[in-house]
Amino acid sequence: MSSEKTAITPTRAQDFPEWYQQVIKAADLAENSETRGCMVIKPWGYGIWELIQQQMDRMFKATGHQNAYFPLLIPLSYLEREAEHAEGFATECAVVTHHRLEAVKDEETGKTKMVPSGELAEPYVIRPTSETIIGAAFARWVQSYRDLPLLINQWANVMRWEMRPRMFLRTAEFLWQEGHTAHETKQEAIDETRQMHRVYEEFLRDHLAIPVIPGEKTENERFPGADMTLTVEAMVQDKKSIQAGTSHFLGQNFSKAQNICFTGRDGTQEFAYTTSWGVSTRMIGTLIMAHSDDDGLVLPPRVATQQIVILPITPKEDTKDAVLASCQALAETLRNQNFHGDPLRVLVDTRDLNGGVKKWEWVKKGVPIRIEIGPRDVESRKVCIQRRDQAVKDKEFADKEDFIRRASDLLGEIHKALLDKATQFRDENISKCGDLDEFHQHWSQDNPGWLLTPWAGSPDQEDVLSKQHKITIRCMPIDGQNGEEAACILTGKMTQARAIWGRSY
Repeated sequence: MSSEKTAITPTRAQDFPEWYQQVIKAADLAENSETRGCMVIKPWGYGIWELIQQQMDRMFKATGHQNAYFPLLIPLSYLEREAEHAEGFATECAVVTHHRLEAVKDEETGKTKMVPSGELAEPYVIRPTSETIIGAAFARWVQSYRDLPLLINQWANVMRWEMRPRMFLRTAEFLWQEGHTAHETKQEAIDETRQMHRVYEEFLRDHLAIPVIPGEKTENERFPGADMTLTVEAMVQDKKSIQAGTSHFLGQNFSKAQNICFTGRDGTQEFAYTTSWGVSTRMIGTLIMAHSDDDGLVLPPRVATQQIVILPITPKEDTKDAVLASCQALAETLRNQNFHGDPLRVLVDTRDLNGGVKKWEWVKKGVPIRIEIGPRDVESRKVCIQRRDQAVKDKEFADKEDFIRRASDLLGEIHKALLDKATQFRDENISKCGDLDEFHQHWSQDNPGWLLTPWAGSPDQEDVLSKQHKITIRCMPIDGQNGEEAACILTGKMTQARAIWGRSY
């Protein structure tokens, strides 16, 4: 282990979970709130979410979806209509039972307490997900096959009561998008499920520089009430898995429970086929764990709140104005350039702070490119370039005009470097296994990475292995289901199916 001093302590190698918390703190992304299990997302962190939201929203609209909004409170009876779905979320539900508070004076202490009163005739559940309430709206909106498909997305917050919260990964309240669609035929709904699955895979790769394994969840891991759940699984730097997004084919399970029916082309009444799909602020947690280092956050350029920060170096008062003017002129020129269709986000840090303090703040916040300009640089028309994907001490001096010409290309190089590094790390930590003894031995290690095995076991057999080693089948990878036949590691049955096993967040 290196003895070199790092900005974040402990390091990843020393204590990965605590390192993660310290990166969030050092980058000023979020903090725990007074409400247990909930977080305050601070401007730098929320800026990342806004960019994720904006860029993903464009992808949704390009595939024909429209945004809408539905109630936060769901009548309990709505959840009861789909028993399997409700049971899957029952232990995580927060329930509203009263509609007002009354001031009551405590006779012993003399203090006034606020006591719930006005019990509701029917309790409401704060949405853990919105299939039931959106299904009720779909039932009103759909009368004929001509009304289909319905392609709706909602950007919202949800609540799932979390006993062991961790910022951006598991919090009681979190932000997300949830797509909900209704279709005339089964195949159309399956095509929709697969299409949005690909959208998530592309977004994670092309915007967050995170390589994922796209695959299908097993019956044990499937979304409650779904016929099929597709997932994109990301490996982070402690070799655990994060489910970064899911897309569900719900069949007619919800439409039958909620009476989403329509008059078909032959005049008969038919039930719609529905889907749902979603990602959340968990993407930010995935990003942190995938790319960051022992000096702080590392941001992929497309979702960096600021892509380039310019640091004026002003050791003497008589050169300060010229340096600041040069910095502002460079920033304005850069802002007129685009990176993947969006203007470059450039900040000149003019705060009256020590240059070293500024530098380390932006290192810890993960800004892709830092530029330093001092009096000599103004005269020589040069800039000092430092990239966040490289060592903190690494720097390059370049002509200002040359940097302006290649600024966008440089951001693209940073994205590719992050993606290549993460892909190499993932691939080096997925091992093929065809022997049960090797399977058991693998999970006796700390942070062992994923295993790819032939699998033809039952849900009960999967459950036994999962509980024994505190692992799950993360997915049956789409690219690995049509290979050569091999013997299942547990049953010995010949199968083409492969399973990725791993520990997860």
